[in-house]
Amino acid sequence: MVILENDFIKATISSKGAEIHYLINKANGTEYMWQGNPDVWAFHAPNLFPVVGGLKNNTLNAKGQAYTLNRHGFARNVTFRRIESAPLQAIFEYRYDEETLKVYPYKFEFQVIYHLERGRLRVSYKVINMDEGDIYFSVGAHPAFNVPLTAGESFEDYYLEFEKEEALHTHWSNSEGLLSGETSEVVLAQNLLPLKRDLFAHDALIFKNIQSRAVTLRSTKSDKHVRVSFPYFAFLGIWTKADAPFICIEPWLGVTDTAEGHADISEKEGIQTLEKGHVFETDYCIEVG
Repeated sequence: MVILENDFIKATISSKGAEIHYLINKANGTEYMWQGNPDVWAFHAPNLFPVVGGLKNNTLNAKGQAYTLNRHGFARNVTFRRIESAPLQAIFEYRYDEETLKVYPYKFEFQVIYHLERGRLRVSYKVINMDEGDIYFSVGAHPAFNVPLTAGESFEDYYLEFEKEEALHTHWSNSEGLLSGETSEVVLAQNLLPLKRDLFAHDALIFKNIQSRAVTLRSTKSDKHVRVSFPYFAFLGIWTKADAPFICIEPWLGVTDTAEGHADISEKEGIQTLEKGHVFETDYCIEVG
């Protein structure tokens, strides 16, 4: 485990998946991250690479061949190498190997970089193309935050505050976790979305055309909050499990397959293209108060 700490927050990050395990506000002593109860959902804040969401039949078509790749890719389950660690910053790296080439036929280096900025944790993703041609990938975040954050409160005491007042439509998933083609409106009260369990009747809320670049989790009964800002991400997922005491706010560059699937990874919705020798970088931030 790597510990980053300043006067405001303390973050603990595991080399497995380069995943945040703890994020504590030192002023109020609150733990904001879901603690990964394996009986409910074993992750805390997985990093998603080289795909976001599921593939039809778990099949990735690339370079004229079919590969078996599980939901959200492999990054969340592998052990990263720590290549830099300081009180305010840590860099984790995972490079292609024989095992990744069996499921994803591209040569890459994937870095996850954490940096503390007062009461905010910046999470940066860097993809380096080490292949002989273009590589194709998606990247995304899946942080889960405790709800409630204060004893005596309930899930329904919380709401999401979107940066903008906007019309939102969620894309439904079928029983296989693929996009069915059906959508429904998610009605905001101005720019607020009260949390209710039935919001997730069709699995995650998946917003493809969101205009807001930040979403804040707030309570109607206390001042504790979490703000996730994602200026460079085209998609946003909001998810929880039935009766689970957490909510995930997930910036994505990529999205799960439709029920029809796709002929080649280069045609997959939201896919990123990176030329030989080039570097891709993006980031999002978690601010706790």
